[in-house]
Amino acid sequence: MLAAGALGAGGVLRPAHAGAQLEEPLADSVRSALNAAVSERAPPKWRHDRIEDRLAYLNWLGEMGERLRRRKPERQTRIEFLETLWYECKRAGLEPALVLGLIQVESGFRKYAISSVGARGYMQVMPFWARLIGNGQVAKLFHLQTNLRFGCVILRHYLDLERGNLFMALGRYNGSRGKAEYPNLVMGARRQWLMPGQT
Repeated sequence: MLAAGALGAGGVLRPAHAGAQLEEPLADSVRSALNAAVSERAPPKWRHDRIEDRLAYLNWLGEMGERLRRRKPERQTRIEFLETLWYECKRAGLEPALVLGLIQVESGFRKYAISSVGARGYMQVMPFWARLIGNGQVAKLFHLQTNLRFGCVILRHYLDLERGNLFMALGRYNGSRGKAEYPNLVMGARRQWLMPGQT
């Protein structure tokens, strides 16, 4: 499925991918755990206990800020986005480059993207998730932290469900489980967001 268009190079409208993620029945214990994961309120600031970790984070923030400048020209918006993304990725045990790649493919970094199947925001979260594990307020899926938190929690859930198989988890996230196109797109986009020396 294709999302509403995103501006590509040269201002040309290009489609962004957002699949018809399937609503699957969740065990009560899973629903409760996912609800707790999206409900916990915390500011999007990661605490760094070691100076080396803090310096690595600041280096990442500077590097990603430069790479994201074309897509998000306003500095404060860009920094807020990256700080929140880092926080939510670390909370969910996900690699920031992977989530940046997923966002690039899903929404083209557009906060208010809506797909033809109703997925919303940066990570193209389906509205049924707001009902299943949230408070039912679909409009909140456009809120930066809410969207990134839901997206990261859902991707982590699918990774756990698929026993760490990223290919299958990405397919499930997109509603195309077992098909190569979407995981290949995300992994290709992920390479653009790796720090120098990462693979």
